[in-house]
Amino acid sequence: MTRLALTNFRNYTAARFEASAAHVVFTGPNGAGKTNILEAISLLSPGRGLRRATYAEMARQETIEGFAVHARILREGDDEPTGVGIGLAHGASSRQVRIGGEDARPDDLSRLVRVLWLTPAMDGLFTGGTADRRRFLDRLSLALFSHHGRHANAYERAMRQRNRMFEDGARDPAWFDAVEKEMADHGAALAMARLELVLKLNAAQAVRAAEGGDFPQALLSIVGDEGDAEAAAFARRLRENRERDRAAGRALSGPHRADLKVMHVEKAMPAGLASTGEQKALLIGIVLGHAALVGRVTGEAPLLLLDEVAAHLDPGRRAALYDTLDALGTQTFMTGTDDSLFTALGDRADRFHVAEGTIVPA
Repeated sequence: MTRLALTNFRNYTAARFEASAAHVVFTGPNGAGKTNILEAISLLSPGRGLRRATYAEMARQETIEGFAVHARILREGDDEPTGVGIGLAHGASSRQVRIGGEDARPDDLSRLVRVLWLTPAMDGLFTGGTADRRRFLDRLSLALFSHHGRHANAYERAMRQRNRMFEDGARDPAWFDAVEKEMADHGAALAMARLELVLKLNAAQAVRAAEGGDFPQALLSIVGDEGDAEAAAFARRLRENRERDRAAGRALSGPHRADLKVMHVEKAMPAGLASTGEQKALLIGIVLGHAALVGRVTGEAPLLLLDEVAAHLDPGRRAALYDTLDALGTQTFMTGTDDSLFTALGDRADRFHVAEGTIVPA
């Protein structure tokens, strides 16, 4: 990404920066708006960004005009960057997307750039609720499979419709068969993508560990009654369990019931039992392995957003992180309160200071 411009986004009335380096660092005091910049970049992917906020919440509170985010993306092999616009009109609930000056869908963003992120809010991933781990798993999957989000939304719609049918006392078998087929088709696609992601990511983690990676190896698996990765088999299960689900008022099996299990390989223990520092290192290792996997599978290095990632690492591991990022070939955007956290980057980074809604070269 060579340029980002913000208008009425979060605490920014109007701000912009241009970057050419592989690493871009934003420093400034807490509350200055560093994470807001990363959130704006995260909107270059399908979904609601790294905070999962509503679009209305992203608009500057003092404005009634909505917001606009404009980026210029230079892909490998392209002579000129492509302009991408993300906007929210006043009173609208969904964003507008334009790519190269033409209207586009959010899913189309994945064909232009893949955006991955790691934020402090994810630090409790291994000990938190299953819904957070499912979202994490689906975000990883979406970076590899551009239609994953569409399958997830369609599955949720069909499942809600089936639940309403239970609530309304519907009994028509043909009606249920049709809705359950919709659930099964999209649910099987979700399960298959998740499984393929986990298999590929575990293989990438093993290769990195064999090469002497500086972050611990994680082994991922999917647990829980997630349904079937074969649509016909999943539809059959839904039909056979229809009365059980009717009694419960909801589907008791399917990808919405899946959970992500993570093991610390070297210590042969669940990640949730590891120390806070080890959990952070495991999470960083997963994100780095995923970035490498995305680059290899798609042929395009992703954008990587690392919010306050260096604050909890010792100097040696910080230097190792920056060297690993170099090897991945990603463009990485990082935030921190103190520029000394990024000393090991030397002249490899474009640096900006953030304060009071401004972004200025540091």
